[in-house]
Amino acid sequence: MTDIDQQKQAVRERVWRRLIDGGGAPADSYGKIPGFYGSEATAEQLATLDEWQGATTVKANPDWAQHPVRVRALKDGKLLYMAVPRMASLQPFFLLDPETLKVSAEEAADKKGAAQVARRLGVEDMRPIDLVVCGSVAVNRSGARIGKGAGYSDLEVALLIEAGLVTDKTVIVAPVHQLQVVEDDIPETEHDFSVDYIVTPDEVIPCGNRRRPSGLVWNDLTAEKIAQIPVLAARRCQ
Repeated sequence: MTDIDQQKQAVRERVWRRLIDGGGAPADSYGKIPGFYGSEATAEQLATLDEWQGATTVKANPDWAQHPVRVRALKDGKLLYMAVPRMASLQPFFLLDPETLKVSAEEAADKKGAAQVARRLGVEDMRPIDLVVCGSVAVNRSGARIGKGAGYSDLEVALLIEAGLVTDKTVIVAPVHQLQVVEDDIPETEHDFSVDYIVTPDEVIPCGNRRRPSGLVWNDLTAEKIAQIPVLAARRCQ
């Protein structure tokens, strides 16, 4: 583990403990993208943003914490792209179109429901993304974020940037509990992206230090990681 990885892990450990001890999330949230209390109110806060109201396409992570945001996107008539868990497919995104759903938004937005009713797509079949919703363990007010350490959010965004689907016009948001907003400096590497807004149950925090990769950073990927993710393995062989 590098020094940067150790610093990030130390922040994660503090936030998981603070969140659980402070009553912000269930005890089983440790080691995960926390399914924090107040996630429904966070979805309502996010929906007040002009950027949300103007968005027609939303890409979201599949974690439980962001389920209310995904439901809200479908109920608001937005085309929703949801990452396949662990990117375990050559077509690593689900397409949920509210115009064609045969089940409730709540069922479709659940990752098990999406696996049953959604089409799987590769980036070549997707539309440009207006707004990205990313799961996070910790964020600071400059917009730096940390996930649970697996790196899937970074890879998903990098793929979409390379495909020209996430651009400078795309807004990235992190819906979190207030206890996940930290004052710590969060170290960033070439593959990390920052968020434009932090959204909590109580407030929307604009972040001014935008940072995005230019695409996949192959030097940061181990052979094992590439082999685990079909779309990366296929690209490596091209």
